[in-house]
Amino acid sequence: MTGELPSSIIASISFIGRGGGTVKTLEGFRKGHHTVPDAANAVTNAFLGKICERELAASAEKLFQDTRTRLGYKRKDVSLTVAGATAVLTAKDFTVEISYALDDAAPARYVVTTVLRDLRDGDLAQRDEFAACFAGKFTELAFALRKGAKVESIVDVIENLDGEGGLTVTYPSDCRECVIAVEGVDAKVRCTGAALEMVFPRAGAPHELMAAFAAVRGAFAVTRELAGLLG
Repeated sequence: MTGELPSSIIASISFIGRGGGTVKTLEGFRKGHHTVPDAANAVTNAFLGKICERELAASAEKLFQDTRTRLGYKRKDVSLTVAGATAVLTAKDFTVEISYALDDAAPARYVVTTVLRDLRDGDLAQRDEFAACFAGKFTELAFALRKGAKVESIVDVIENLDGEGGLTVTYPSDCRECVIAVEGVDAKVRCTGAALEMVFPRAGAPHELMAAFAAVRGAFAVTRELAGLLG
């Protein structure tokens, strides 16, 4: 799949998943000894990195073992490093980063972000074994646009369609971004100018997100301007 994406337009692709919980439920949090953070900053996030060690190590090790066994990787094909609040799994065909951080808006909670990037083999994402490694993991699909796009121009094109092609658009007054709805696609498409992001209501495996992207790409073919956005 990624091999079919135009490299002249799309610089990179990332699959993103988010989770989290309350700081005091982490195994490393000691009631009566530790206090729940009331702000998110370098010091409190360093504290989080210490108390989330067990959860991060366990989830990263599980991913390592799933990847190794399901995809048939040998020792030299995949490695795992865990440091502070971040774990990075580096495989010959892709990279996964798992990171913990305090929620800026509610520092008594933490957010876990999982990012799959540098997928070098598009066919791999279609395999059942790959889907099993990442089932229910991702809710966002992000494309970095190599040349960028003008949000105002995208808005104008879609508004001029008057609903043709099942496309509608919403945007703030400053047009810093726009959100495109595609009829029949259960995801919102957000364009910031520098990136195109698809946000899904439910988590899925990479091939499920890419199937929805294919539908969006087909819908964008209604005009030359939109088609050019995705190649």
